[in-house]
Amino acid sequence: MAGHSKWANIKHRKAAMDAKRGKLFTKLSREITIAAREGGGNPENNPRLRIAIQNARAANMPNDSIQRAIKRGTGELGGDTIEEVIYEGYAPGGVALMIAVMTDNRNRTVSELRHLLSRHGGSMAEAGSVAWNFQRRGVLYVEKNGMTEEQMLEYVLEADAEDMVEESDFFIVYTEPGKLSQVQQFFEQQQLGIKEAKVEFVPSTTLKVEDPAVARKVLKLLEALEDHDDVQNVYANFEVDDEILEELQAQSQ
Repeated sequence: MAGHSKWANIKHRKAAMDAKRGKLFTKLSREITIAAREGGGNPENNPRLRIAIQNARAANMPNDSIQRAIKRGTGELGGDTIEEVIYEGYAPGGVALMIAVMTDNRNRTVSELRHLLSRHGGSMAEAGSVAWNFQRRGVLYVEKNGMTEEQMLEYVLEADAEDMVEESDFFIVYTEPGKLSQVQQFFEQQQLGIKEAKVEFVPSTTLKVEDPAVARKVLKLLEALEDHDDVQNVYANFEVDDEILEELQAQSQ
C-alpha cells in the first residue's frame, strides 16, 4: 500500500492548493447522483450516499447543490444519464492505472482518455490487464491534529478497521468496503477530523520508479488524468523515493 499512500499524499497536497473548486464540486455532485440512483435518496439507508454527502460537506459544497444532485439521482430532476465506468491503462515505466470515470458519453470519454494517455507516454489496456493487481478497499483520510501513531492505532483497532499508514499531514486508514460507513461513523463519534472517505482501488503490489525523468512523466500523466472533467479518481501502483518527489515538487513550484 506504500504506492497508494504516496500518490494519495501528492493528491491531497495538490487539492489543498487547487483553486478549481467548480471542477471539484462537479465530481462530488456526480458521486452523490450515482449513489442516490443506486441506493435511494435517504443517506440513513444508503451508506455510499452518506459518505458522498460527508465528502461534499468537507469540501464546503453548498447544501442546495447537494440536494439537487440527490434529486437528479432519484429522478426528481431531469438531466443527462451518468454512467460509472472503470478503464485500465499504463503510465510510462509500466506503471498500472485504474481510471474511475463518470460520463454521459462513453465514446467521447474513452477517445479523450486514449489521446491523453498517448500524449503523455501511456496507453489504454485491455479489461483485466491490470485490475488483478488492485483490491477495492474502504479508505479514510484522517487529520492528525497532534495525534501520535500509537493513539491513532488504538482508534483503528477499536473501530475494527484493517490497517493504517502515517503520512506527513494525515493518517490513511484501510477497511473492508462494506465497513467504511461504520468506521467513519465511529471516527466521527470520537471527533476525529475526516478529510475524505471513499472506496478506492488499492494496489496489492507496487512498482518502484527510480528514474526521476520517468517519475516526472508518470506524475504529469496522473495530474492530467485527474484534471479531466469525466475522471473521478486515478489509482496507480507506483512508488517513488521521497528525495525524488521533493526534487520534482521543487522544480514544479
